[in-house]
Amino acid sequence: MTIVHLPRVDSTQGTIFDLAGQGASDRTVVVADYQAAGRGRRGRTWDAPAGTSLLTSILVRPRATPERWGGYSLVSALAVADALACVAGLGARLKWPNDVLVGGRKIAGILLESRMPAAGSPGTAGAVGVIAVGIGVNLGQRAFPAGLAERATSVLLETGKIVERDAALAALLEAFDGWRAQLERDGLAPVRARWLALADTIGRRVSVDGVTGVAVDLDADGALVLEVGGRRHRVVAGELGVV
Repeated sequence: MTIVHLPRVDSTQGTIFDLAGQGASDRTVVVADYQAAGRGRRGRTWDAPAGTSLLTSILVRPRATPERWGGYSLVSALAVADALACVAGLGARLKWPNDVLVGGRKIAGILLESRMPAAGSPGTAGAVGVIAVGIGVNLGQRAFPAGLAERATSVLLETGKIVERDAALAALLEAFDGWRAQLERDGLAPVRARWLALADTIGRRVSVDGVTGVAVDLDADGALVLEVGGRRHRVVAGELGVV
């Protein structure tokens, strides 16, 4: 594993893709003190004061076929939950598709982006593509801006303790490697089962992109299953709100 520490980047995701294009190996990790243009889902920004968060992206050269790549999102969420339990004693819950909650407030976010290799790119012979697994974990924030305070939290706010970024990173990578190995060895079933055990979403009445129903299951490919008017409706990806 190669870990690249940088004081400032536009985005750890962009940096990972740059390194992938240069032939960087599987499990290359980028960690930044600050992101000038951090990305969240749906084009949102991810902004955190320098030194307050674990901001990292992991390069994955997946062994699974593209239709199974959704499993890496579940792996990432489980890894964050395990890391928070390990370094801070926190019991996290998982909100579909990619948020990690403590006490109902967001403590971490995950963004997976994939690209297919360009023809002739170094180190990509026989590769089917790469995934950049972006993870942001709130560690040392003492407060959040207006509008976020009721929806966001940090390890410091939850425990009163400072957790060093490198300790959180080590725990995260160990857990990620473990869950990834299980996914690639045993398939999605054990990963899905553990995700369901930690799910904050299942059983709630939610709205996803205009579809409202009760979240009842996670499908075999990671899609959320809603019960809508007595019928089941699959949601592959979307913006979830509790109603």
